[in-house]
Amino acid sequence: MTKLIECVPNFSEGIDLGIIKQITDVIESVDGVRLLNVDPGKATNRTVVTFVGEAKSVIDAAFLAIKKAGELIDMSKHHGEHPRMGATDVCPLIPISNITLEETAEYAKALGKRVGEELGIPVYLYEYAQADKSRNNLSVIRAGEYEGFFKKIKQPEWKPDFGPAEMDAKRGATVIGARDFLVAYNVNLNTTSTRRANSIAFDVREAGRTVDGVKQPGLLKSVKAIGWYIEEYGVAQISMNLTNLNVTPLHIAFDEVCNRAQARGMRVTGSELVGLVPLKTLVDAGKYFLHKQQRSVGVSEKELIRIAIKTMGLDELGPFKPEERVIEYLLKDPSTAKLVSMTVTDFADETASESPAPGGGSIAAYAGVLGASLATMVANLSAHKKGWDDRWEEFSDWAAKGQQYKDELLNLVDQDTAAFNLIMDAFSLPKGSDEEKSTRSEAIQAATKNAMEVPFKVMQAAYNSMDVIKAMAETGNPNSVSDAGVAALCARAAVLGAFLNVRINASGCKDRIFANKMISDGAELERLAIALEGKILGIVGEKIG
Repeated sequence: MTKLIECVPNFSEGIDLGIIKQITDVIESVDGVRLLNVDPGKATNRTVVTFVGEAKSVIDAAFLAIKKAGELIDMSKHHGEHPRMGATDVCPLIPISNITLEETAEYAKALGKRVGEELGIPVYLYEYAQADKSRNNLSVIRAGEYEGFFKKIKQPEWKPDFGPAEMDAKRGATVIGARDFLVAYNVNLNTTSTRRANSIAFDVREAGRTVDGVKQPGLLKSVKAIGWYIEEYGVAQISMNLTNLNVTPLHIAFDEVCNRAQARGMRVTGSELVGLVPLKTLVDAGKYFLHKQQRSVGVSEKELIRIAIKTMGLDELGPFKPEERVIEYLLKDPSTAKLVSMTVTDFADETASESPAPGGGSIAAYAGVLGASLATMVANLSAHKKGWDDRWEEFSDWAAKGQQYKDELLNLVDQDTAAFNLIMDAFSLPKGSDEEKSTRSEAIQAATKNAMEVPFKVMQAAYNSMDVIKAMAETGNPNSVSDAGVAALCARAAVLGAFLNVRINASGCKDRIFANKMISDGAELERLAIALEGKILGIVGEKIG
């Protein structure tokens, strides 16, 4: 499996986009690397670049980028609001998939060694790549910044990990390391005072402040923060690094800054994310703010993200496009969601065409989607029903479950067609030699099992969604009870339709133990779904007369 690493170098240039383009061009010249985001800032005179790829390719691209930045950026002429010490100020590596943080740290060390030896740039390791805990913190390493490093680098305790112990006047020094995913986040204030912004930063950051020699810790763990004035925007900001989103999520950081600003006579007007953000961060924020409003959190992913953007004012200083800022969206292969991204009309036309896919399996999955969606609609209507205010959380929980089943079944719509295509691909493999015949046979059997497993997952998800449907028929908004009945019919159709696909593919499976178990388990799910549908329709019938 491919080891994926994300690299987020920060370059000390945010004004001349031509320079940034030359740097990103060398990144994109490396095979196996995908450039995800380029985020320049004029006031900070700094650009955050994000790219991802196979580990070795990422290291090669990072090296070329550091080299090019050193050629194009002159630190002796650099000015900006953000602390900095080099043309490539910091270059963190972040594990994405199939690689540990420890392995990523070894790649960071290898990159640092290469930059120090081949480019002659002083390199400091940080975070998980730095064994010396007294100098693994980026802010500690960077203290004194570019101007102070000509003396600092001469101190024995600040000898670089790689490269010469001599500050490069043009290129400066570089910090390279490995860390967990970090979110760079700025909150905007209705003031121009850096001092007042700093007072809030000291309130919230984990390091806090020191008063009369006594250290007073801040309110938020795993948060680094400073205050600054951004001339480009005409406002002061709290600039934060959220180093562990499991400890302090984005929405908690935002709310706490709002609280501290209000306590100090100021107001938050919006915020901005620098670089990319994990999908879960925005989804969790959307749920948090809806919950505070006592509104159902069982809404679509798109709506949750919209709530997060509007509540935190992420679009105050410029457009915020999730498709360009959410890392999972940038890494998603469009071909894996071909059907569900179609319009309803196009999906119907594609199904009606002479192509054998999408076929009954995908349609069964989509029937399940419609059933789960209807049940979720009833839950949301019930959560917001006048006079039922004390029950909003009950129905919010049901709506959230319905959304989970809906999303699971949506994924299975395209998975079923992909499973069919895998079988066709396997049958098209060459069969000239005994070895080719063996390879082809193994591929066919593997694809056949997959083509049974996918519709079986449809059966499970559709049947499980009937739990939500039954609850809505029993306790949901009585004006929508017929919708719960239609949802039950859709879910039953999904279970029975998907089982037909399990059975037809089982006939070609040579592993009879596997095939027989799938048929046996599927038959039981079919029996349970039919029985549950009957109960739900009975409840619906009693209520509508």
